[in-house]
Amino acid sequence: MAAAEIIGAAVGVLLLIIVAYLVVGSTLSAAETVSNAQKDITLQHEVRLKTSITLNKTGTQVSGQGLNFSVTNNGNEMITDFTHMDILMSTGGESGGYQHLTYDSTCGTEGTWCIYGDIVPDTIHPNQLDPGEELWIWATFTGGSPDWCQVTTSNGVYATTYI
Repeated sequence: MAAAEIIGAAVGVLLLIIVAYLVVGSTLSAAETVSNAQKDITLQHEVRLKTSITLNKTGTQVSGQGLNFSVTNNGNEMITDFTHMDILMSTGGESGGYQHLTYDSTCGTEGTWCIYGDIVPDTIHPNQLDPGEELWIWATFTGGSPDWCQVTTSNGVYATTYI
């Protein structure tokens, strides 16, 4: 009988060690996951704080169903993710609605925008909007002429202008 009690106690201690190991391991894993998530969010906020764009209304042209205007990167971060940049337009004054335009590499498709021409000057990183560089956008809208436009980068920084 004494041997059964010793074996039972040994199994109990072994189970306690296994449970303690699992609890400590999962706690450390959760802490590491939270720490990495906080670090990633901090880096995203830092990039967002360094990003800034302006819309140049001077050369803006509305012709047919298209709007041509320039965007200048006046921040300290490169803007590289054009596929996740969005353009919002308000058309038709108070009675009109808003249009959401997404990026398309070819110009002219309704409901999309594209890079019209070259990024100027595009010497450091080709096909990326570096600080101080300017790109021209051709936005193809539907309905009436837009009276307001907003360009939003992939990290949430935006600039607006009345046309």
